Amino acid sequence: MKKTDLAKSDAKKIMNQMAAKGAAFGTAAKPALDRREQRERERALGLVPFAVKLNGELVQQLQAQSKERGVEMNQLVAELLQKGLAA
Repeated sequence: MKKTDLAKSDAKKIMNQMAAKGAAFGTAAKPALDRREQRERERALGLVPFAVKLNGELVQQLQAQSKERGVEMNQLVAELLQKGLAA
């Protein structure tokens, strides 16, 4: 093969790889819309994002309790905070 033919085949390989990655990227963009809709629904319910940094052991306890009760982490933390503030 000539040098130019090698360059063309390399370019085709790269373009095929980019097209495959682009297809995956295009499908990954759809959940972002779902997240946006979810944020709008949460705002309508009066929910506000609130980030905190917790000890890893505490987070594991929260996750375990969330699985045991079968509730989402947000619901569990809200419930525990309300109980703690009421005490």
